[in-house]
Amino acid sequence: MAGGKQTPRQRMMGILYLVLLGLVALSVPDSLMDAFKNIRFSLNSSTANVDKGIKATYANFEATKLKEQAARAAPILKKAEDATKIAKALDDYVDSLNSKLIKAGGGINQTTGDVDARENLDVSPRIMITDKNGEELRQKVIDTRDKLLGQLTEKERKGINFSLNADPPKSTNGPQKTWEDAYFGEGIPLGATLTTLAKIKADNKNAENEVVKRILGEIDQAVITLDQFTGVAVAPTSYVLAGQPYTADIFLTAYDSKSNPNITINGSSIPVTDGKGKYTINTSKEGIFTYSGSIVVKGPDGNKTYALPTQTYQVAKPSATISPTKMNVLYIGLANPISISAPGVSKEDLRISMQGGSISGTKGDYTATVSTVGKATISVSGEITKGKISALGSMEFRVKRIPDPVSEFAGTSGGTQNTATIQGQNYIFATLKDFEFDTKFNIKSYKLTIIKPRQDAVSISGYGNTIPADVKEKLRTVTPGTRLIFEDIYAIGPDKTDRLLNNISIKAN
Repeated sequence: MAGGKQTPRQRMMGILYLVLLGLVALSVPDSLMDAFKNIRFSLNSSTANVDKGIKATYANFEATKLKEQAARAAPILKKAEDATKIAKALDDYVDSLNSKLIKAGGGINQTTGDVDARENLDVSPRIMITDKNGEELRQKVIDTRDKLLGQLTEKERKGINFSLNADPPKSTNGPQKTWEDAYFGEGIPLGATLTTLAKIKADNKNAENEVVKRILGEIDQAVITLDQFTGVAVAPTSYVLAGQPYTADIFLTAYDSKSNPNITINGSSIPVTDGKGKYTINTSKEGIFTYSGSIVVKGPDGNKTYALPTQTYQVAKPSATISPTKMNVLYIGLANPISISAPGVSKEDLRISMQGGSISGTKGDYTATVSTVGKATISVSGEITKGKISALGSMEFRVKRIPDPVSEFAGTSGGTQNTATIQGQNYIFATLKDFEFDTKFNIKSYKLTIIKPRQDAVSISGYGNTIPADVKEKLRTVTPGTRLIFEDIYAIGPDKTDRLLNNISIKAN
């Protein structure tokens, strides 16, 4: 977004916002609140885009001017960074108000994606007017505007257009309202207030953008000729899939957006807009490719030609990466986590299917469910070019049952155990040993035989993990030398099948 000038879309949004604000006094229908929400989201998106542009401006300045003319560039960079700090202070304050209002409005509603009490007419006046936050915000907007303008010289201020201000709207009917009453006072729903805060942040970011660019541009003032230029090619990626176009921005650092140089790549001229050339070439086959060229700039002493360093990019076949989160096996009865990605294709554009089971999930994280021992195949396709779905790869998995657990009583599956320990037990367990998943089996039933020295054996049936009262009563009679034998132990796990487990033989000592 260039400087502080508003695009037609921005002007349209501003007019629409004022119209919507005027309608608030009549009614607060959902459609109106949705309109405020949509404007707010659009403003937030525009603010983020301008912020990216500011960061790119800093990065280009540091990569070129700061390296080439460190002594001259360092104080200019410091001055621009001070302007960014001024703007950030207002951003932080607006963010704090935004959080306070959303909290008072019940948080974000997951259904609407908006603040829960967006139509509420009491929250905004209370927090912004009664609590004086609106008055403080107005003063901070004025102070920020003045401080940002104060970073510029008188010459740099000429022609600057800040939409960041705290001027009250002109009243056409009734007494003149203050700025804070007009935008946050009586009759203003919470959703409209949040949109106003988003507009202030957008105006603040545009003002910061205008000031930073003018300050960093000081380094080229009073310079008659630029004697050092570096050709730069910036591509979104140097790794593309066959069928996708390879795109790169080719431009001079510290370029003049109002003059378009003649850029030639591999002997052919390319289109240039705002000082930047756009190089696009189809990628119909695999391999490593290079290109080079030149940039011709009109200077005070005539045209100057600067070579563009050779650039390299690679075109590869479509491929997919399917990685089992736990291991290369899918287990029946479990939610098997699967991570899926494909180089060069966004996770949102992937299409996942499965044979031998079912798979669900989004954005790279999926869960596979299987029910039959054997094999299952997960296949991946994706939208490489708009409107065209291509197969990217597949992987075959082994499908297994969960291993049988080990039955345990009194901390052991057999051997000797202290008599008091046996008498105090309340549970019998089915334990999975060295298994990657966090899952468990429940004891279904068992038979316990108690053999005391020189006495007849006594058998009793038990059910469930918890030792029932009648079995526990028998255990209390155990004396040293008594042998306990658990057999016919059945357990059930996530796959809902009965498992016959190992017998347990314990001698009390």
